[in-house]
Amino acid sequence: NMYVVLGASGNTGRVVAKNLLADGQRVRVVGRNAAHLQPLAAEGAEVFIADATDASALTRAFQKADAAYVMIPPSLTSNDFRVFQDRTSDAITAAIKNAGVKNVVSLSSIGADKPKGTGPVVGLHLLEQKLNQIADANVLPLRAAYFMENTLPQAAVIRMMGSVVGPIRPDLKLPMIATRDIGTLAAHALLGLAFRGKQTQELLGERDLDYSQAATIIGQAIGKPDLGYIQAPDNQIRAAMVQMGMSDNLAGLIIEMANALNTLHMRALEPRNASNTTPTKFETFVAETFVPAYQQQAAA
Repeated sequence: NMYVVLGASGNTGRVVAKNLLADGQRVRVVGRNAAHLQPLAAEGAEVFIADATDASALTRAFQKADAAYVMIPPSLTSNDFRVFQDRTSDAITAAIKNAGVKNVVSLSSIGADKPKGTGPVVGLHLLEQKLNQIADANVLPLRAAYFMENTLPQAAVIRMMGSVVGPIRPDLKLPMIATRDIGTLAAHALLGLAFRGKQTQELLGERDLDYSQAATIIGQAIGKPDLGYIQAPDNQIRAAMVQMGMSDNLAGLIIEMANALNTLHMRALEPRNASNTTPTKFETFVAETFVPAYQQQAAA
C-alpha cells in the first residue's frame, strides 16, 4: 500500500508517518517545509512539498495512494482562520476525489457534530461533511478530545502569573488526550483499513480531568505543590493570546470554543469505553513534555 500523510511535521501527522514507516509501508509525507520533513525522509519517507490549500498540488501528492491521513494544519496568525479552514477542506476533498483515494482517516474533534458555535471546530464539522460526500471513499474522522498540548502555553503563564490561567470553568471535567495517542490510533486504523463507508470514532484520552486537577498535577511536577487554576474573563484571555502572537481572529474563535465546552454545547457523545480510551496519562505528558517546556522557559 501507498500511504499519504498530511501535516506530517505536526504533532499527530509525524506519529502517523513514523508508525507507518516502522511497519515497512511506503509513505509520502506532505508539508510546506522540506526541512521539517527531513527527519521522516531519513526514515524512508518520500517528501512532497505542497500548500494545504492548493488542490492541484494535493491531487499530485495523493496520486496512486490507497489511503491518506488528512488534517487542517494550524495557522496561528491567520486573520480569517475559518476561511483558511474551508479553503483547506475544499482542496483536500477535491484532491481525494481527483486522485481516487479510497480510504481516508481525518483528524476531527469532539463537537464536530455541531454546525455552529464551536469556534475552529466548525471547520472540522465542514471537513467531515465534505469528506462524507465522496461517494466511493471509506472515511473515518477521529473526533479527538481536548489536546493535552493545549496546556503548554501555561509554562510561560505560570512564570508570569504564579497560576494556571485560562477560559475553561475550573470544575469542567474534560476528556484530555495526548496527540501522540491520536497519531498511534490513526496509524492503526490506516494499517488495518477495516473501516467501511462513513464512520466516526471518538478518542477521549486516558480519563477526564478538570483544569484545577490539571494545575495540581503540573504543580507537583514543577515543585509548586500549591499551584492553582484561575478562570480569567474572556477579554483578558483574548488579549493574552494576541500578546503571545496569535491573531485576534483565531483568539476569538478559541474563546468561542471554550464557551462551547463550558456550556456543554461541545462535548463527547460516547460513554467512555475501551475503544475510545487512550493510554497516555496526563501525569506522563506533564513529566515528558510539559516539564521540559517549563524548564526551557526558566532558561530563557
